[in-house]
Amino acid sequence: MVVRLILGLALTAVGVAFAAARVRWLYRLIRTGQPAHGRTEHVGERIRTHLVEVFGQRRLLKWTVPGLAHFFTFWGFVILASVYLEAYGALFNPDFHIPLIGRWPVLGFLQDFIAVAVFLSLIAFTIIRIRQAPERKERASRFYGSHLGGAWLILFMIFNVVWTMFLFRGASAAAGTFPYDSGAYVSLGVGDALRPLGTGFNDVLETVGLMLHLGVMLSFLVIVLHSKHLHIFLAPVNVTVKRMPDGLGPVLPMESGGKPIDFEDPGEDDVFGRGKIEDFTWKGMLDFATCTECGRCQSQCPAWNTGKPLSPKMVIMDLRDHLFETAPYLIGGKQDRPEVPLVGPESDGGVIDPDVLWSCTTCGACVEQCPVDIEHVDHIIDMRRHQVLIESAFPTELGTLFRNLENKGNPWGQNNSERLDWAKDLDFEVPVVEGELGEDVEYLFWVGCAGAFDDNARKTVRATAELLHLAGVDYAVLGNGETCTGDPARRSGNEFLFQMLAQETKENLNALFEGREPARRKIVTTCPHCLNTLGREYPQLEGHYEVVHHTQLLNRLVRESKLTPVAPESGTPVTYHDPCYLGRHNKVYTPPRELVGATGATLSEMPRHADRALCCGAGGARMWMEEKIGKRINLERVDEAIATEAGTIVTGCPFCKVMISDGLVQRQSESTGEGMDVRDVAQLLLESVHRGTKSPEPTSS
Repeated sequence: MVVRLILGLALTAVGVAFAAARVRWLYRLIRTGQPAHGRTEHVGERIRTHLVEVFGQRRLLKWTVPGLAHFFTFWGFVILASVYLEAYGALFNPDFHIPLIGRWPVLGFLQDFIAVAVFLSLIAFTIIRIRQAPERKERASRFYGSHLGGAWLILFMIFNVVWTMFLFRGASAAAGTFPYDSGAYVSLGVGDALRPLGTGFNDVLETVGLMLHLGVMLSFLVIVLHSKHLHIFLAPVNVTVKRMPDGLGPVLPMESGGKPIDFEDPGEDDVFGRGKIEDFTWKGMLDFATCTECGRCQSQCPAWNTGKPLSPKMVIMDLRDHLFETAPYLIGGKQDRPEVPLVGPESDGGVIDPDVLWSCTTCGACVEQCPVDIEHVDHIIDMRRHQVLIESAFPTELGTLFRNLENKGNPWGQNNSERLDWAKDLDFEVPVVEGELGEDVEYLFWVGCAGAFDDNARKTVRATAELLHLAGVDYAVLGNGETCTGDPARRSGNEFLFQMLAQETKENLNALFEGREPARRKIVTTCPHCLNTLGREYPQLEGHYEVVHHTQLLNRLVRESKLTPVAPESGTPVTYHDPCYLGRHNKVYTPPRELVGATGATLSEMPRHADRALCCGAGGARMWMEEKIGKRINLERVDEAIATEAGTIVTGCPFCKVMISDGLVQRQSESTGEGMDVRDVAQLLLESVHRGTKSPEPTSS
């Protein structure tokens, strides 16, 4: 007893010392990051999120088999902590049991059940990793680029936890010191198998099993703290301090040293974006250290799926590796730090290749799927900000975009006098705001640059305006008073230009809505990018409005019987493409689908839809950049749509409509997708409403 007590405590002291040193090192490293605000507010909501995502494993369970395996493994760590409590108690007293509950059969059953479930989960993980092995599936594997050796080591260590547990408990049962008489059926069964070996032998075997069990746990602890499986300890923290919007949320304002940058008079020492690893916030550094390398983000990324170099997983991994390599200079006081460009080609020693940085569409699929709430898009946009504002290093096409936005107030570079051309030849008059917004006007209809200048998007705007007119909605448009909200400038990293455009628009809107409460400052728009920017990012500039997407408003009007769609006598199915900035960014999935159903059309979903929908390729200012690497994203999406055999592709975003229309034209030139067309939900609804207003055909006598 004395020998095993001394040995057990010595093992623990050594293991805890190594673990504590690593924890201290990690803490000091992450503390070197810049301040990150708003990470501890709304405590109640954070606690609920923690319970749902950590203990409930909500995001992991989106992937059923691996999710269940991880669910049982996580709960194995939680429940088997009681076994380690019993093990440490046994160091002092062989007959130890947890006070009050230590002989309760239910606890013994739970301990054995979860250990068996963990073992079965290990088998599932092994099969998944073999089937998904990069050697077999190459880039199609979500583990492509992950550190697989460390993953196999962790699985082996978990296996060691399970078998040493049953060895210790079984020998304890055979020796007569096991606290459970029933419930722990597996442990008791092992004890029955060992009992013929004799009490003396089982006493020794119980000590050996106990030392192995404690040694495995302590070794596992040290290995985890030095591997990618840091997430075992960091993920609960990262989930708790995540951003808390409904959806992906707005792009965060630019700060330097934790303070907002004054764009009219920036400080000499202000840091713009992320040009060095220490420019990231502590939350960013926590993100890097938390990555599990599971590859869920990679498997959903439209850029990666079409042969481009961007993998959200590998971006975070590369930043983490660079952070750890830089640690001696950040916290160790080491001098003569080598100059390593954060963004630059590999030949120059760059950490993130420019082609990686500019392939991102900011669709948010990576953030949506990440089980540990890493904020990939925020980090990519922050690096773009530094490249644009400090390095002046960006794709050449963006130079034209920036000039058009700055000089003309729209990405197309069209004259503002043409903003009302879409309303020509309508059978009714579109009300235009002149001076103040009248009290009788309920909605400001924000047309957006696409709706004003793109021929395809104009059809959507005309259909929406007609539907609002038919429903008797009091609305008005700004006409030539509109300018770009600044979305493409912000997503491409030009925060200065965004601030210029947004401040002008915000001041105009605030003057227009002067005297109205925020709840009565209603805006409806057909563009999800305008929806997101006006509704979720303008509050950063003191612009507070109630912004809705046209599908949301039209769906309400149908429900209130102010619009009456009529189903066709016959028709082909339609498939709906979820715009990223409507779906993942703002969680609007149901209204467009309800409208499609209201028109009488049959919806045939693509395999990737709703929160797993594939981007059209236009987001993140990619609409204005050439796609030179791999397969075009819009072609990948069109191929999915064609495979549904639907007759029409329906969407709710002007950019998506352009990209999908262009892709469909190319496929039709290759004799695929013949007969398909692309429409906005509003166009589909208007056709259905018109069917109900047509005079019936005269019957023959």
